[in-house]
Formats: sequence, C-alpha cells, structure tokens
Amino acid sequence: MTPTRLYTAHSRALTTLYSDLESYAGQQREVFIGTAGTVLERANAAGFRFYARQYYDGESKQRENYLCGPIGNAQADARARDMRTRIEEIKDLVPSLRLLGREGFNLADSRTYVTLASLHNYGVFSAGGMLIGSHAYGVLINQLGVRAAAYTTEDIDIARREALAFETPPEQSFLEMLRDSGIEFVAVPQLDRKLPATSFKQRGKTRFHVDLLAPSSNEEFPVLPVPELKAHASGLPYLKYLLEESQMAMLMAREGCCNVRVPLPERFAVHKLIVSQLRADRGAKSGKDVFQACVLLAAMADKHSGTIESALKRVPKPARKYLKPAIESGRSLLETAYPRAWDALTAA
Repeated sequence: MTPTRLYTAHSRALTTLYSDLESYAGQQREVFIGTAGTVLERANAAGFRFYARQYYDGESKQRENYLCGPIGNAQADARARDMRTRIEEIKDLVPSLRLLGREGFNLADSRTYVTLASLHNYGVFSAGGMLIGSHAYGVLINQLGVRAAAYTTEDIDIARREALAFETPPEQSFLEMLRDSGIEFVAVPQLDRKLPATSFKQRGKTRFHVDLLAPSSNEEFPVLPVPELKAHASGLPYLKYLLEESQMAMLMAREGCCNVRVPLPERFAVHKLIVSQLRADRGAKSGKDVFQACVLLAAMADKHSGTIESALKRVPKPARKYLKPAIESGRSLLETAYPRAWDALTAA
C-alpha cells in the first residue's frame, strides 16, 4: 500500500514570488479593509466637491467613504494622490496573490481577511497578539513553501500570552476593533450569564466568529481579563507553551496581504497533538488536530531538521502524558511515509 503523501513542495518560482510578496507585506503599517478600490470625485448638494474611496467590503458589498476635500485644496489633492498610489500598488499585487491561490497556497476568505486586517491596523499583532488555530496553520503551510489538503473554518482564534505592548494604548475595545472591519460583530453570551463574553460572532444566522484566548495556569478553562483590550479571554491549558515563541508572517487573500503574528510551526504541531487529547469529544476536531500536526511535522523534518526535537524538549512535564497517545494516533500518517518525522517524535 502506497503511503499517503501529506504535502508537496511548491516550485522555486512560486516560493520566490511568495517571498517578494512577504517583503511587501512586512513594510505595510496600514492595510486596506476590503478591496483597494478607487478614488472618486464627488460633490454634495451644496456644491462642495471632495474625494471619496469606493471599495468592496468583506461581504462583497460596495462601500463609499469620504476621503478628503475640497478638491483643489493642495493638502486634499496630495492626500488623494497618495491614496491612488497605494491603491495602484495593491492592484499590481492582486494578480500575484490570486496566482498563488490557484497554485495551492492558502488564501483567507474575505471576512477573515478584513477582520484580521482591522486587528493588524490597530497594532494587535505587532504588540504581541497572535493568530492561532486553522488560519495560522494555513499561514505556516504557505511560509514553509508546501501544498497540503485544504482546510475550512469559520473560526478565528486570537491569543495573547501577556499584556499586549502597544506603542499607544488603543481607546477602542476588542469588539470595536472587530467592528471596524465593517462586519457587525456581537458578543456571544456565556452559558453562565454571570461570566463575560470571550467570543464574538457576526450578527445573524452565521457561524463566523472570533475567540479571544489566553493561557490557563492549570488544566481548567477559566475566564481571564484582558484589560488592554477591554475584553475577556477563555483560558486554555498549555497555551503558554504555544505562545512562548512567535514570528511575523504573511496572511494572503484575494484582496491583499498583511502581516500577522503566528507561532513557530514545530510548536504549533506539538501543541496540536496535545490539544487532540484534551478535547472532551475525540471526534472530527481531534482528527483535524492530528492531521495538521502531522503535515507540519513532516515538512519540518524534511526542511528544518532538529526543530521537532527542540520543541518536544520544551513541553511542560504535566503535558507529556498526552503526547504518547497523540503520537500513536499519528503513526499511520508518519511512520512509513515520513520516517524522519516519526523518528524525531518517537526518539524524543
């Protein structure tokens, strides 16, 4: 029986293109929420002529916002020129982003992109906030230059290890930051109504939501205050291990790209194995945890030897009891097809 291949490597031409886009993303301090759009000239009923930006938001609805005015004013004209330049830069990149998407790189859907772009603009990721979960997995797969089975999710998981180090503390709450994406988020009440919300969903009949997470000091799941975001987070066991080391990486979408903070891939993989055993219902989600972990472990063993062993050495002692059954659950995916990854796991 032929072993299942978990990933294929992208061509050098595609990874070079990705690197070029990644360099551009790293230079952006502020990104567009939605498509880049266009700058238009408008006039109101009183005859005041001004510039406006027209674009499509995360739900593909056309929006138009006042930009500056009056037309003919030197400062307003200069700002309109600068905006047109920014728009053209992004429009020049869009064909490359969509090419990478067609070739198997992971592109975030529009709602996810505008939500994370809003958090990027507020400096959440540069301050230490981290994207985890399946969207982080997609970012890491792209960064490793490999193609793997597509994932689907309507969850966005944002975590922080400690108080976020903003250059200037934001006045807005986490919920207000989410709403500045153009999506109407609402707080999701807890089953215990005395507890504050830690999850925020799009209003209406949709499952699209954002969870705010923080490390738990034990194996319980407390609600923890996040004062710098005027919010609360769900505490997760062993999340501190995942968040101890991080990197900035590029999130791509059809509309544009922006930098987000994500965990190191080897820690992400090991943490996924641990989490697969912590879930109360060891069903589809646990299976997804193990699969994503194995994809990353296979790629890391082939491309960056020694990283898996280093990540395993840092696993907290109380969490190690979960690793043995989790590793065993990945045997069928790794032992024959990816012996280097399997040896790294079992030797440690």
